[in-house]
Amino acid sequence: MADPQKPSHHDSGTIFGLPVYTAQQMRQTDAAAIKGAGIPGVVLMERAGMAVAEHLLEHFCEHHCFVVLSGKGNNGGDGFVAARHLWESGAEVRVFAAAPAKEYKGDSLINLRVLGKLGIEVLHAPSAAVLKRALATDCIIIDAIFGTGFSGEPRGKSAELIKAAARSVSLNGTPVVAVDIASGVNASTGEAARTSLPAHTTVTFHAPKVGHFVSPGSYLAGDIILADIGIPQELSAEADNFLADGDEVALLVPPKMDYDNKFSAGRVLVAGGSTGLTGAACLASQAALRSGAGVVTAAVPASLNPIFEQKLLEVMTLPLADTGSGHLSEDSLERLLAAAESFDCVALGPGLGRDHKSASLVTQFLARSNTPVVLDADGLNAVAGRLASLKRRPAPTVLTPHAGELARLLETTSIEVETHRLAFAKKAAKKAVAIVLLKGSSTIITDGTETVLCPSGNPGLATAGAGDVLTGLIAALVAKGLRPFDAAAAGAFLHGLAADLAAEEINQDNLVSSDLIDYLPLAFASLKEEE
Repeated sequence: MADPQKPSHHDSGTIFGLPVYTAQQMRQTDAAAIKGAGIPGVVLMERAGMAVAEHLLEHFCEHHCFVVLSGKGNNGGDGFVAARHLWESGAEVRVFAAAPAKEYKGDSLINLRVLGKLGIEVLHAPSAAVLKRALATDCIIIDAIFGTGFSGEPRGKSAELIKAAARSVSLNGTPVVAVDIASGVNASTGEAARTSLPAHTTVTFHAPKVGHFVSPGSYLAGDIILADIGIPQELSAEADNFLADGDEVALLVPPKMDYDNKFSAGRVLVAGGSTGLTGAACLASQAALRSGAGVVTAAVPASLNPIFEQKLLEVMTLPLADTGSGHLSEDSLERLLAAAESFDCVALGPGLGRDHKSASLVTQFLARSNTPVVLDADGLNAVAGRLASLKRRPAPTVLTPHAGELARLLETTSIEVETHRLAFAKKAAKKAVAIVLLKGSSTIITDGTETVLCPSGNPGLATAGAGDVLTGLIAALVAKGLRPFDAAAAGAFLHGLAADLAAEEINQDNLVSSDLIDYLPLAFASLKEEE
C-alpha cells in the first residue's frame, strides 16, 4: 500500500501507529477539515477525484476509454471530478449516474453541473441494455457508486450498476478502480453485500479503511493506493484500529544482549501433543526457539516422550501422566502447574487432542496458573461455550482461533464468523477479557477495544501446522517481555512475513509449516534491515 505520509501520534496503548479508519472516524476527520479548519468540501472532493484520475493516467495510459459509474453521494462527486480530469487529458469518458440530476446535492451537484457546462454527457439512471453495451467495450471502470458510508444491500439503480459492472469483470476481465472503497463493502467492518463490485485497485483518501483489510471486504479491495487530499494530520480523528507495520515490529522485538543467558532470553513451556498429533507440539516448540526464546520445554504425554526425544534436539521434554491412549491426563495438573511457574509463557493446546481428561486439564490449568498463556487448537476447544470463564484468569491470555474454533467458542457457525469477522473477534475478546487473534486471510488481533490488522501473509499459510508455528512464535515474544497484545500483533506480522519470504523461493501452493520455521530467521533479519 502506498503511504504518502507518516501518520500522526496517537494515544492508544499499542505501538502500532498507522490508523485504519471506520466510516464514522473518516466523517469526523472530514468535518474537522471542513467545519473546523475551513477547508471547503468541494476542495477535498477536487483533490480526491484528481488523485483517482492521476492514478488511472499513470497506470492505464494505454487505455483511452473510461466508464465512470457515479452514485448520488460524495463518492459520486469524486467520480465526476475524475471524469473531468480524464476528459481534459484527451481520454474518452462515459459517465453513468445512478440517480436523476435532481437528486444530487451539495458538492456532488456542483461537479455534476461543471460536467454539463463542459459538454461532458452524463447519462442518468441508464437502462440495462445501455450499460451492457457500454461495458462491453475495452474500457476501464471507475467505481464511484458507494463510498465509506455504505452499509446493508445495494438497491435500485445502484444495484443495477454494480451487477452490470460485475458481469463485465466476470466475462471480460475488465479492470475496476474503486474510489475510496469497493461498492458493496462496509468500510467499518469489512462485511460485504451480496451485490458487490470487486476492484483491481482502490484509491482511498487520507487513511486506509477497516473494510480494506478485513475479509470478505479485503478480497474486493485489490491493490490499495493511499492518496493525500490535504487534510492536516492534526485534524485526524482518534483511531482504535491500526495496521501492523514492519518498522514498528522491529522496535518491539528485543535483541539478545551480551548480558543475556538462555533463561533471561525467554522461557517457553509448550503443553500438548497426543497420539497422531505429535507434530503440532514439535512445530510450536521449534518455532518458539527460532523466534529467540532461550529455553523451550515440551510437556507431553509420558507414553509419547520417546517420540519427542527423537524429534526435538534443542527442546527439552517434560513427560507427564497420560490417559494410556497417548493424551495428557488431568492427573498431570499439579506437575504442570508447578513447572509453569518457572516459565515466562505457556503455549497450551498444540496437538492436545480432544480426550475429555485433557480438556479437564486445560480448564483447571487456566483457572489456577499465574503464567501467561497462548491458547490454541484443542486448548481452545476445551473452553468452547465457556469463554467467560477465562476472564477470571490471574494472568494474560492470548487466544488464536481460526473461524471454526471461534464459532465453537461463541456457539455460533463458522459462516457467521467469516461473514462478520471483526465483530465476532471483538465479542470473544470482551467476553474472555483476553487478546483474540482471529487467523485467516486478513488476521485480526483485538482486545475488544483496540484492534490491529495484519497485512502480511499469503494463501500458502493454508496448510496444516501453520497455526502451531504461530502459537510458538507468539509465546516466544510474550516470554521475551512483549505486552501480550503487541506479541500477538508482532507474531502475526512475522508469521505472515516468513510466509511471504518463503513464497519468493517456494511456490506458495507447495509451502509447508516447517518452511515457515526455516524462514523465521530471515523474517526477523529483514526487520533489523528496516530498522
